[in-house]
Amino acid sequence: MTSVGYLLKMYPRFSETFVLAELLELERQGLRLHVFSLKKPDDGVFHADVAKLRARVTYLPDSAVLAPRAYAAAHQEIFAADPQRYGRALAAALRSPRPRLALKHFLRAGYIAPLLRRHGITHVHAHFASGPSAVALHMHRLTGISYSVTAHAKDIYIDGIDHTALRAKLGAARFVVTVSDYNRRHLAAFADPERIVRIYNGLDLDRFAPNGASAAEPPLVLAVGRLIEKKGLADLVRACALLRARGLVFRCSIVGKGTLERELRALVRELRLDGIVELAGPQPRDRLLELYRRASVFAAPCVVGSDGNRDGLPTVLPEAMALGVPVVSTDVTGIPELVEHGRTGIVVPQHDPSALADAVARLLEDRTTASAFAAAARARVERDFDLHENVAQLRALFEEAVRA
Repeated sequence: MTSVGYLLKMYPRFSETFVLAELLELERQGLRLHVFSLKKPDDGVFHADVAKLRARVTYLPDSAVLAPRAYAAAHQEIFAADPQRYGRALAAALRSPRPRLALKHFLRAGYIAPLLRRHGITHVHAHFASGPSAVALHMHRLTGISYSVTAHAKDIYIDGIDHTALRAKLGAARFVVTVSDYNRRHLAAFADPERIVRIYNGLDLDRFAPNGASAAEPPLVLAVGRLIEKKGLADLVRACALLRARGLVFRCSIVGKGTLERELRALVRELRLDGIVELAGPQPRDRLLELYRRASVFAAPCVVGSDGNRDGLPTVLPEAMALGVPVVSTDVTGIPELVEHGRTGIVVPQHDPSALADAVARLLEDRTTASAFAAAARARVERDFDLHENVAQLRALFEEAVRA
């Protein structure tokens, strides 16, 4: 049985349902997994599907300072196995422009390395081209064990990213997965394009299927995402004020939590939208599925943040489209690959509450067009976002890496 280590910053993470879905499907397809989490979860809420994962989960001690014996013993074991390799790996970490951060990742890599050998793991996959992939690179230098990376959004776009470090992390990876063609073109500057593979985050299309549930009354405009700048949710709140001024009767529910919650609540009060716009907080998957099926419009008003942060292709869009909800989104990164304007949904410019309000109003008032968009969107998701097929492609890459 193929064994793969999964290196994550935090597991489980409430907002990273795509990681959990990928892990569960890999297990269903026969892979043996071992999850290494650099941090313990701090969300306080978990999806029920977390209990279905059979993989062993190893949490690293908080730091080498707090757990010096554990880290020292692991590094002594790796040093004894090959002192010269260890010396070269340590020297590479010390040459980093940010040696303190590099040493932190190096220490973590040395803690994980003996566990890989002990459990027969010969390939590791790191989600996000940030801390986890840095740890994977040091682990590779220490042991020669191969690794791969999935690059998403913040980890490759945010201002201040060390492009030299990114090039090193991706360049040494056996292959790089990313979640949109837009990302793939961007990453071609940092790694061999032949080794960059676009695999969309897939969905279980049986679970995410319309079930005939009737839309809520008054009509529900739904948004799901962390309450952070790149989600553009302040634009949605302002669009709701414009819709109310036009006399439309509707509700808007924004599902999620984040650092901008207080600011968004203040905006709702300022625009006198209490009773119309609800900040519903994080919701478990089953409750979210119910909300999707009751929604008349799904809005994802994504923006490029002031720090360069942006979504690659938010998973909530194919979820809504698979469930038959007409969608409105923006022209950010890979979104137009999925939301084809005038065919599978409506695309508006980012930072434009007026255009967003126009699009939502159109879908609320013209149900024939909304239904046509929803049908085309479901077909689009079926073609390119099937979880079983997309994870099978990833599994084949893992099997090839393990054979090599």
